Amino acid sequence: MKVGCIGLGDIAQKAYLPVLTALPGVELHLQTRTPATLEAVGAAHRIPPAHRHQDLTALLAQGLDAAFVHAPTAAHAEIVGRLLEAGVPTYVDKPLAYELHDSERLVTLAEERGVGLAVGFNRRLAPAYAQCAEHPRDLILLQKNRVGLPEDPRTMVLDDFIHVVDTLRFLAPGPVSDVVVRARIADGLMHHVVLQLSGDGFTAIGMMNRLNGSTEEVLEVSGQDSKRQILNLSDVVDHKGQPTLRRRGDWVPVARQRGIEQSVLSFLDAVRAGAVLSAQDALETHRLCERILLEASERAS
Repeated sequence: MKVGCIGLGDIAQKAYLPVLTALPGVELHLQTRTPATLEAVGAAHRIPPAHRHQDLTALLAQGLDAAFVHAPTAAHAEIVGRLLEAGVPTYVDKPLAYELHDSERLVTLAEERGVGLAVGFNRRLAPAYAQCAEHPRDLILLQKNRVGLPEDPRTMVLDDFIHVVDTLRFLAPGPVSDVVVRARIADGLMHHVVLQLSGDGFTAIGMMNRLNGSTEEVLEVSGQDSKRQILNLSDVVDHKGQPTLRRRGDWVPVARQRGIEQSVLSFLDAVRAGAVLSAQDALETHRLCERILLEASERAS
Protein backbone atom coordinates (compact mmCIF):
# COMPACT_ATOMS: atom_id res chain seq x y z
CA MET A 1 0.00 0.00 0.00
CA LYS A 2 1.58 3.27 -1.15
CA VAL A 3 0.87 6.11 1.29
CA GLY A 4 1.96 9.71 0.91
CA CYS A 5 2.68 12.09 3.79
CA ILE A 6 2.58 15.72 2.66
CA GLY A 7 4.03 18.30 5.03
CA LEU A 8 6.65 17.33 7.58
CA GLY A 9 6.17 19.84 10.38
CA ASP A 10 5.74 19.23 14.10
CA ILE A 11 2.38 17.45 13.93
CA ALA A 12 3.62 15.05 11.25
CA GLN A 13 6.90 14.33 13.03
CA LYS A 14 5.54 14.02 16.56
CA ALA A 15 2.18 12.36 15.96
CA TYR A 16 1.69 10.75 12.55
CA LEU A 17 5.05 9.50 11.30
CA PRO A 18 5.71 7.35 14.39
CA VAL A 19 2.43 5.58 13.64
CA LEU A 20 2.78 5.35 9.85
CA THR A 21 6.38 4.11 9.91
CA ALA A 22 5.45 1.27 12.27
CA LEU A 23 2.67 -0.15 10.09
CA PRO A 24 3.41 -3.35 8.14
CA GLY A 25 2.58 -3.36 4.46
CA VAL A 26 2.84 0.44 4.08
CA GLU A 27 5.25 1.92 1.54
CA LEU A 28 5.61 5.47 2.84
CA HIS A 29 6.45 8.41 0.58
CA LEU A 30 7.31 11.85 1.99
CA GLN A 31 6.79 15.24 0.37
CA THR A 32 7.80 18.74 1.41
CA ARG A 33 9.21 21.70 -0.47
CA THR A 34 11.95 22.16 2.15
CA PRO A 35 14.97 20.03 1.10
CA ALA A 36 16.72 20.05 4.49
CA THR A 37 13.58 18.90 6.30
CA LEU A 38 12.91 16.23 3.69
CA GLU A 39 16.40 14.78 4.06
CA ALA A 40 16.47 14.98 7.85
CA VAL A 41 13.04 13.41 8.38
CA GLY A 42 13.63 10.81 5.67
CA ALA A 43 16.92 9.77 7.24
CA ALA A 44 15.47 9.71 10.76
CA HIS A 45 12.72 7.30 9.67
CA ARG A 46 14.87 5.32 7.20
CA ILE A 47 12.72 6.32 4.23
CA PRO A 48 14.61 5.47 1.01
CA PRO A 49 15.77 8.51 -0.99
CA ALA A 50 13.59 7.38 -3.91
CA HIS A 51 10.57 7.81 -1.62
CA ARG A 52 11.38 11.44 -0.77
CA HIS A 53 9.80 14.07 -3.01
CA GLN A 54 10.07 17.86 -3.18
CA ASP A 55 6.91 18.51 -5.18
CA LEU A 56 3.40 17.11 -5.27
CA THR A 57 3.57 16.18 -8.96
CA ALA A 58 6.46 13.80 -8.28
CA LEU A 59 4.57 12.30 -5.35
CA LEU A 60 1.38 11.76 -7.35
CA ALA A 61 3.43 10.01 -10.05
CA GLN A 62 4.08 7.20 -7.56
CA GLY A 63 0.47 5.99 -7.86
CA LEU A 64 -0.61 6.55 -4.27
CA ASP A 65 -3.29 4.44 -2.59
CA ALA A 66 -3.84 7.06 0.16
CA ALA A 67 -2.43 10.34 1.42
CA PHE A 68 -2.09 12.26 4.68
CA VAL A 69 -1.93 16.05 4.46
CA HIS A 70 -0.09 17.86 7.27
CA ALA A 71 0.93 20.98 5.35
CA PRO A 72 0.05 24.48 6.64
CA THR A 73 -3.67 25.19 6.53
CA ALA A 74 -3.27 27.86 3.85
CA ALA A 75 -2.07 25.16 1.43
CA HIS A 76 -4.82 22.61 2.19
CA ALA A 77 -7.29 23.70 -0.49
CA GLU A 78 -4.80 23.34 -3.33
CA ILE A 79 -3.16 20.12 -2.10
CA VAL A 80 -6.35 18.31 -1.16
CA GLY A 81 -7.99 19.39 -4.39
CA ARG A 82 -5.17 17.91 -6.46
CA LEU A 83 -5.23 14.66 -4.51
CA LEU A 84 -8.98 14.28 -4.94
CA GLU A 85 -8.74 15.11 -8.65
CA ALA A 86 -6.17 12.32 -8.91
CA GLY A 87 -8.53 9.90 -7.15
CA VAL A 88 -6.41 9.53 -4.00
CA PRO A 89 -8.30 8.92 -0.72
CA THR A 90 -7.18 11.74 1.54
CA TYR A 91 -6.86 12.36 5.28
CA VAL A 92 -6.26 16.01 6.11
CA ASP A 93 -5.47 17.72 9.40
CA LYS A 94 -8.24 20.00 10.53
CA PRO A 95 -9.40 22.29 9.13
CA LEU A 96 -10.11 21.47 5.51
CA ALA A 97 -9.45 25.11 4.69
CA TYR A 98 -9.61 28.56 6.26
CA GLU A 99 -12.52 29.66 4.06
CA LEU A 100 -15.85 27.85 4.22
CA HIS A 101 -16.40 28.01 0.46
CA ASP A 102 -13.11 26.12 -0.06
CA SER A 103 -14.11 23.46 2.48
CA GLU A 104 -17.50 23.04 0.81
CA ARG A 105 -15.85 22.81 -2.61
CA LEU A 106 -13.50 20.05 -1.45
CA VAL A 107 -16.30 17.99 0.10
CA THR A 108 -18.39 18.36 -3.06
CA LEU A 109 -15.40 17.37 -5.21
CA ALA A 110 -14.77 14.27 -3.11
CA GLU A 111 -18.40 13.18 -3.42
CA GLU A 112 -18.55 13.86 -7.15
CA ARG A 113 -15.37 11.86 -7.74
CA GLY A 114 -16.33 9.09 -5.32
CA VAL A 115 -13.08 9.56 -3.38
CA GLY A 116 -12.78 9.18 0.38
CA LEU A 117 -12.06 12.32 2.39
CA ALA A 118 -11.43 12.36 6.15
CA VAL A 119 -10.68 15.28 8.49
CA GLY A 120 -8.41 14.72 11.49
CA PHE A 121 -10.74 15.24 14.42
CA ASN A 122 -8.74 12.78 16.52
CA ARG A 123 -10.49 13.60 19.80
CA ARG A 124 -13.51 11.60 18.68
CA LEU A 125 -11.29 8.50 18.89
CA ALA A 126 -9.20 9.46 21.93
CA PRO A 127 -10.12 6.73 24.46
CA ALA A 128 -10.90 9.05 27.38
CA TYR A 129 -13.20 11.22 25.24
CA ALA A 130 -14.81 8.37 23.30
CA GLN A 131 -15.76 6.69 26.59
CA CYS A 132 -17.58 9.87 27.65
CA ALA A 133 -20.14 9.16 24.95
CA GLU A 134 -21.38 6.37 27.24
CA HIS A 135 -21.65 8.68 30.29
CA PRO A 136 -24.71 10.79 31.23
CA ARG A 137 -24.24 14.14 29.48
CA ASP A 138 -26.83 16.63 30.68
CA LEU A 139 -24.02 19.18 30.99
CA ILE A 140 -20.80 19.20 28.96
CA LEU A 141 -17.96 21.63 29.71
CA LEU A 142 -14.77 21.73 27.64
CA GLN A 143 -11.90 24.19 28.09
CA LYS A 144 -8.83 24.31 25.82
CA ASN A 145 -6.62 27.16 26.97
CA ARG A 146 -3.20 28.59 26.16
CA VAL A 147 -0.70 31.12 27.51
CA GLY A 148 -0.05 34.52 25.95
CA LEU A 149 -1.39 33.73 22.49
CA PRO A 150 -4.16 36.10 21.34
CA GLU A 151 -4.50 35.53 17.61
CA ASP A 152 -6.28 36.50 14.42
CA PRO A 153 -9.85 35.21 14.94
CA ARG A 154 -10.03 33.03 11.82
CA THR A 155 -6.67 31.42 12.56
CA MET A 156 -7.54 30.81 16.21
CA VAL A 157 -10.98 29.35 15.52
CA LEU A 158 -10.12 27.24 12.47
CA ASP A 159 -6.71 25.99 13.59
CA ASP A 160 -7.43 25.41 17.28
CA PHE A 161 -10.91 26.12 18.66
CA ILE A 162 -12.35 23.86 15.94
CA HIS A 163 -11.31 20.89 18.12
CA VAL A 164 -13.56 22.20 20.91
CA VAL A 165 -16.42 22.80 18.47
CA ASP A 166 -16.20 19.31 16.99
CA THR A 167 -15.89 17.60 20.37
CA LEU A 168 -19.03 19.36 21.64
CA ARG A 169 -20.89 18.26 18.51
CA PHE A 170 -19.63 14.70 18.99
CA LEU A 171 -20.65 14.51 22.65
CA ALA A 172 -23.98 16.34 22.37
CA PRO A 173 -26.58 13.65 23.26
CA GLY A 174 -29.22 15.05 20.90
CA PRO A 175 -29.99 17.61 18.20
CA VAL A 176 -28.79 21.17 18.90
CA SER A 177 -31.63 23.69 18.87
CA ASP A 178 -29.84 26.79 20.18
CA VAL A 179 -26.38 28.29 19.60
CA VAL A 180 -24.88 31.16 21.61
CA VAL A 181 -21.47 32.74 20.93
CA ARG A 182 -19.49 35.11 23.13
CA ALA A 183 -15.97 36.38 22.41
CA ARG A 184 -13.48 39.12 23.16
CA ILE A 185 -11.66 40.66 20.20
CA ALA A 186 -9.31 43.58 20.82
CA ASP A 187 -7.04 45.27 18.27
CA GLY A 188 -7.96 42.60 15.74
CA LEU A 189 -6.91 39.70 17.97
CA MET A 190 -9.19 37.17 19.64
CA HIS A 191 -8.50 36.80 23.37
CA HIS A 192 -11.19 34.30 24.26
CA VAL A 193 -14.25 32.64 22.79
CA VAL A 194 -17.17 30.77 24.37
CA LEU A 195 -19.64 28.56 22.52
CA GLN A 196 -22.87 27.23 24.04
CA LEU A 197 -24.91 24.54 22.33
CA SER A 198 -28.18 23.38 23.85
CA GLY A 199 -31.00 20.99 23.06
CA ASP A 200 -33.65 18.92 24.77
CA GLY A 201 -32.28 18.23 28.27
CA PHE A 202 -28.64 19.18 27.67
CA THR A 203 -26.24 22.11 27.48
CA ALA A 204 -22.72 21.93 26.05
CA ILE A 205 -20.26 24.77 26.68
CA GLY A 206 -16.84 25.09 25.09
CA MET A 207 -14.33 27.83 25.74
CA MET A 208 -10.82 28.89 24.83
CA ASN A 209 -8.82 31.57 26.65
CA ARG A 210 -5.54 32.59 25.02
CA LEU A 211 -4.50 34.62 28.10
CA ASN A 212 -5.11 31.83 30.56
CA GLY A 213 -1.82 31.58 32.44
CA SER A 214 -1.73 27.84 31.78
CA THR A 215 -1.89 25.53 28.78
CA GLU A 216 -4.56 22.99 29.58
CA GLU A 217 -7.47 20.99 28.24
CA VAL A 218 -10.22 19.97 30.66
CA LEU A 219 -13.42 18.13 29.75
CA GLU A 220 -16.28 17.53 32.20
CA VAL A 221 -19.46 15.62 31.46
CA SER A 222 -22.13 15.25 34.12
CA GLY A 223 -25.66 14.00 34.62
CA GLN A 224 -27.72 11.67 36.79
CA ASP A 225 -25.76 12.78 39.86
CA SER A 226 -22.38 11.73 38.45
CA LYS A 227 -19.49 13.52 36.78
CA ARG A 228 -16.48 12.49 34.71
CA GLN A 229 -13.52 14.83 34.31
CA ILE A 230 -10.71 14.38 31.75
CA LEU A 231 -7.47 16.29 32.25
CA ASN A 232 -5.31 16.88 29.16
CA LEU A 233 -6.82 13.84 27.40
CA SER A 234 -5.06 11.65 29.94
CA ASP A 235 -6.18 11.49 33.57
CA VAL A 236 -9.80 10.46 34.19
CA VAL A 237 -11.52 11.45 37.43
CA ASP A 238 -14.94 9.93 38.12
CA HIS A 239 -17.08 11.69 40.74
CA LYS A 240 -19.86 9.71 42.31
CA GLY A 241 -19.78 10.31 46.02
CA GLN A 242 -15.99 10.04 46.20
CA PRO A 243 -13.64 10.93 43.29
CA THR A 244 -11.58 8.13 41.74
CA LEU A 245 -8.57 8.78 39.53
CA ARG A 246 -7.40 6.71 36.56
CA ARG A 247 -4.12 7.73 34.96
CA ARG A 248 -2.84 6.88 31.50
CA GLY A 249 -0.71 3.74 31.59
CA ASP A 250 3.03 4.38 31.63
CA TRP A 251 3.52 2.60 28.31
CA VAL A 252 0.51 3.97 26.44
CA PRO A 253 1.85 5.97 23.46
CA VAL A 254 0.78 9.61 23.25
CA ALA A 255 -0.56 9.04 19.72
CA ARG A 256 -2.92 6.38 21.08
CA GLN A 257 -3.92 8.50 24.08
CA ARG A 258 -4.86 11.37 21.76
CA GLY A 259 -6.73 9.23 19.23
CA ILE A 260 -4.24 9.81 16.41
CA GLU A 261 -3.19 6.18 16.07
CA GLN A 262 -6.85 5.13 15.94
CA SER A 263 -7.62 7.79 13.33
CA VAL A 264 -4.77 6.61 11.09
CA LEU A 265 -5.75 2.95 11.38
CA SER A 266 -9.44 3.66 10.82
CA PHE A 267 -8.71 5.67 7.68
CA LEU A 268 -6.32 3.12 6.19
CA ASP A 269 -8.66 0.23 7.04
CA ALA A 270 -11.45 2.02 5.15
CA VAL A 271 -9.18 2.54 2.14
CA ARG A 272 -8.16 -1.13 2.10
CA ALA A 273 -11.80 -2.17 2.32
CA GLY A 274 -12.75 0.11 -0.56
CA ALA A 275 -15.06 2.19 1.65
CA VAL A 276 -15.51 5.81 0.58
CA LEU A 277 -15.36 8.02 3.67
CA SER A 278 -17.50 11.16 3.64
CA ALA A 279 -16.50 14.50 5.17
CA GLN A 280 -20.08 15.81 5.32
CA ASP A 281 -20.25 15.67 9.11
CA ALA A 282 -16.84 17.35 9.39
CA LEU A 283 -18.19 20.07 7.11
CA GLU A 284 -20.94 20.80 9.65
CA THR A 285 -18.23 21.57 12.20
CA HIS A 286 -16.63 23.99 9.72
CA ARG A 287 -20.00 25.66 9.16
CA LEU A 288 -20.45 26.13 12.89
CA CYS A 289 -16.95 27.66 13.10
CA GLU A 290 -17.94 30.13 10.37
CA ARG A 291 -21.00 31.07 12.40
CA ILE A 292 -18.80 31.64 15.46
CA LEU A 293 -16.53 33.96 13.47
CA LEU A 294 -19.46 35.89 12.03
CA GLU A 295 -21.17 36.43 15.38
CA ALA A 296 -17.93 37.26 17.17
CA SER A 297 -17.08 39.81 14.48
CA GLU A 298 -20.53 41.41 14.66
CA ARG A 299 -20.26 41.83 18.42
CA ALA A 300 -16.75 43.30 18.14
CA SER A 301 -17.73 45.89 15.52
